[in-house]
Amino acid sequence: MSQGRYCAEAPPLEHEDSGTFSLGKMITAKPGKTPIQVLHEYGMKTKNIPVYECERSDVQIHVPTFTFRVTVGDITCTGEGTSKKLAKHRAAEAAINILKANASICFAVPDPLMPDPSKQPKNQLNPIGSLQELAIHHGWRLPEYTLSQEGGPAHKREYTTICRLESFMETGKGASKKQAKRNAAEKFLAKFSNISPENHISLTNVVGHSLGCTWHSLRNSPGEKINLLKRSLLSLPNTDYIQLLSEIAKEQGFNITYLDIEELSANGQYQCLAELSTSPITVCHGSGISCGNAQSDAAHNALQYLKIIAERK
Repeated sequence: MSQGRYCAEAPPLEHEDSGTFSLGKMITAKPGKTPIQVLHEYGMKTKNIPVYECERSDVQIHVPTFTFRVTVGDITCTGEGTSKKLAKHRAAEAAINILKANASICFAVPDPLMPDPSKQPKNQLNPIGSLQELAIHHGWRLPEYTLSQEGGPAHKREYTTICRLESFMETGKGASKKQAKRNAAEKFLAKFSNISPENHISLTNVVGHSLGCTWHSLRNSPGEKINLLKRSLLSLPNTDYIQLLSEIAKEQGFNITYLDIEELSANGQYQCLAELSTSPITVCHGSGISCGNAQSDAAHNALQYLKIIAERK
């Protein structure tokens, strides 16, 4: 229960026409009302409109804390919460309890107005902001977001966003660009869930020393697909380069993202970029008479590049 700060005696709860105004009856008659709504109605009837002021805004790395003060006549109460709205609700609730002279009154405010912070994942509040604050706190470079793909019918679009932090990368998907960014940030934050805010540590120590698929690992990989690529001429007709690249990516542990470029090339062809989440990241260009042909050409060029790297000694 929030703690209210009692500053003076409560004013008489008088109705403007006659008789005593019963705050309790108003609460009973309208059980679905939130504390802010109940207190506002009380203020309207008693000509003491509640005034809310933000006393403190402590935006920590994972869970922000806000403190609001509400003044109703001669009564002042405060409330805390993980959002401004939640803090205002708790301040209003504390004021109502004083006015009612009964500290046992509780309001069941439905989510998301009064979520239980202990039951919420820490990174669900604002994963994009939380990841940026985490990077600043530990002295890492700020995360960079790139919209890599969008598709689907008009009524059901899907967006893919790549988030880069130092030499690491995560991919997020969502029904909007913002949801895709949030999803990518959430994946990074999931890896950082055990970091203590007080400790300044290297990002490599958090994510791990393994950088995923590197040129060294490609050259020394015993994988069937990558060794088949070394022996392939990559010039056989009817070869599905997109499928072949996908199989190598699955074997070697990297992701592929195709980015269709809106502008046509100088000779009027469609263009595409194939991005491989290797370390370092690989980006290959492709072009063709259609989007599909451009993607296939980008995959072909990526395979040629991987072949050259894998064959080096």
